[in-house]
Parts: sequence; structure tokens; C-alpha cells
Amino acid sequence: MNPARLAILAAVLALLAPLTARAAPPAASEVGKGPVTKLPLPRYASLKTDRVNLREGPSKDHRTLWVFQRAGLPIEIVAEFETWRRIRDSEGTEGWVLHSLLSGRRTAVVIPPSGEKADAGKSTVPLKARAEEGSGEEARLQPGVIGSVKTCTGQWCRLVVALPQKQGDVDGYIRQDRLWGVYPDEKIE
Repeated sequence: MNPARLAILAAVLALLAPLTARAAPPAASEVGKGPVTKLPLPRYASLKTDRVNLREGPSKDHRTLWVFQRAGLPIEIVAEFETWRRIRDSEGTEGWVLHSLLSGRRTAVVIPPSGEKADAGKSTVPLKARAEEGSGEEARLQPGVIGSVKTCTGQWCRLVVALPQKQGDVDGYIRQDRLWGVYPDEKIE
């Protein structure tokens, strides 16, 4: 091949290299810091709005897999690509959403005691007045209830929940292992 053609081919490949590198988003199992935000991966966040499209890839050209319809729903960010975040919900569903539809506000969903199904109907989780087992109960929460996480000690989290049967918010403490939206032993101040 003639040297002029080789030079042109090399120049074209050099121009295409960044485009092909951008085409492959990071794997969902990355651990460390996000390449865009430099924040930890994975990390918990929440949905900012009542309508969030979960897409199969990081662009609006990708098919919508699911539409979340609950602002405040806790999610886990597992990867970043430009303005897109790969997220996972409490049921393990993964996909891509625009970063502007996410909030850094920490929320968590109540999960049933281990070994019980969420739809058992009878299993409720106590929201305590203080962060100790013998403390009185402020409320009993069904699995699936979402609350705002205020603090966590690594064992207990202070959770604020809006309950329809109570006037105003209910503020109390729940065992950290009864929540999806905080990591085991994570401390939040």
C-alpha cells in the first residue's frame, strides 16, 4: 500500500478511535469511582420524578424496558456513561436512566424479615421510638413502604415515613438490615 494511503488510513482510524471507545458503556459490576462524577460505584440514590423511563442502553434511541412511577423510590447506581446512569432497583431490575431524573436524597424501602415473602401480608417491621430493641413502637411498617433515611449507625437507621393513617410524618428507628437502600454497616450522618 502506498505511504499516502497508509497516512490517510491512520488518520481516519485515529479519528474513529474515540467514537468506538465511547460505544461500549462500562460493565454493571464496576467497583470504585464513577468515570463521570468521581462518586463511589455502586451507590444508592432515589428517583426524582414520578415518571422515569428505564432503558436497555445509555441513549434515548434504546428501547424502554420499564417506566417507574414513584418519586423517591430508592435505586442503586452501578455504572455511569456520559449523562446516563445504569441503575438497579430493589427487585434486581437493571437499566439506564438520564442522570437528571435521579436525586442524591437517600431513601429506603422496608423489606420483610429474612426468610419471609413480601406479600405474606402478616409480616410487618417495627419502627421504634429509639434505636434499641426494647424501645416502644412508633408504627409497624409493611414491606414495600418507602421512607427518607436521615441517619444510620451501621445497625439502626432513623427513617421518616408518611403514613396515610397517621397525621403528618412518622419519625423513628428501624434495624438497618430491614431496609433496601442502605448498605450493611453503612454509616450516614
